[in-house]
Amino acid sequence: MPIEKKDIRALSKDQLRDFFVSNGDKAFRGNQVYEWLWSKGAHSFDDMTNLAKPTRQMLEEHFVINHIKVDTMQRSEDGTVKNAVRLHDGLIVESVLIPTETRTTACVSSQVGCSLDCNFCATARLKRMRNLEPGEIYDQVVAIDRESRLYYNHPLSNIVFMGMGEPLMNYNNVIKAIDMITSPEGLGMSPKRIMVSTSGVPKMIKKLADDGVKFKLAVSLHSAIDEIRSRIMPFSENFPLADLREALEYWYRKTKSKISYEYVVWKGINDDKASVDALVKFCKYVPCKVNLIEYNPIDDGEFQQASEEAIAAYIKGLEAIGIVVKVRRSRGKDIDAACGQLANKS
Repeated sequence: MPIEKKDIRALSKDQLRDFFVSNGDKAFRGNQVYEWLWSKGAHSFDDMTNLAKPTRQMLEEHFVINHIKVDTMQRSEDGTVKNAVRLHDGLIVESVLIPTETRTTACVSSQVGCSLDCNFCATARLKRMRNLEPGEIYDQVVAIDRESRLYYNHPLSNIVFMGMGEPLMNYNNVIKAIDMITSPEGLGMSPKRIMVSTSGVPKMIKKLADDGVKFKLAVSLHSAIDEIRSRIMPFSENFPLADLREALEYWYRKTKSKISYEYVVWKGINDDKASVDALVKFCKYVPCKVNLIEYNPIDDGEFQQASEEAIAAYIKGLEAIGIVVKVRRSRGKDIDAACGQLANKS
């Protein structure tokens, strides 16, 4: 029975160096392979042209490179690009390139399916199959960076973890991927250009703060009233707003980094004065800004976009206490760019 080969990108640089030494080679070969895997994005060992053929064959015998493949790519009339990304085991996730006049943003996935059960989200209807590995997250960014350079003549400028999955339920792999994305030995991007969006897991938000992360944090809030929030996001019954508030206050004390609240306003759900007042009150606890998001309906059910008047009421209430508010219009509608349900970030 053949031995299952390990994905070589699961090894650290020191482990690669040790591998070569234990196989009678020089430690610096590990450095060369590490550069090929991360900085140069090699898809196969044959790509590693400065290694002797016997060395490449030895690597082939011991390891695989579980690289992603962009299965299909769709371009919207507004310039948005949606990738259906095939993983090594045949599963599919989505990633999206969102352009504006001044920058391009990658919206990437962290899980196949999702661990949570938000009723308004298309991804939540998919059973969580597995977490993505660090290399699979990294590869999505590399692919979108290439598309940004091809279609918009400049490198990728921002990354948002707002695709399929709950990033904080795949904590270690997401952190490892970001470490490589920001490393000079990887893509060398500034962590300040990366935003991780969570549906609100208090314990993991505190862990982010304790780990001293440098990237930005967004919270998919959608209601500052527990009863409404638990109806639209049933998992949040286990994470009441009081616990979320405490975690966010802890985050700010540790990091001094503002929170971004992602907030969809739905007709007949959270478009009333009580909901506006509750959000205004919640925004007073921690320095923040609010992104009001145009909803892209997934069916003809209960979740429908609220009126412009309802949006205006939120803007008025928030701006009255000095909160910066942006309205995010849905992008890529003609290609159904449903990266999570919040792919309209820019």
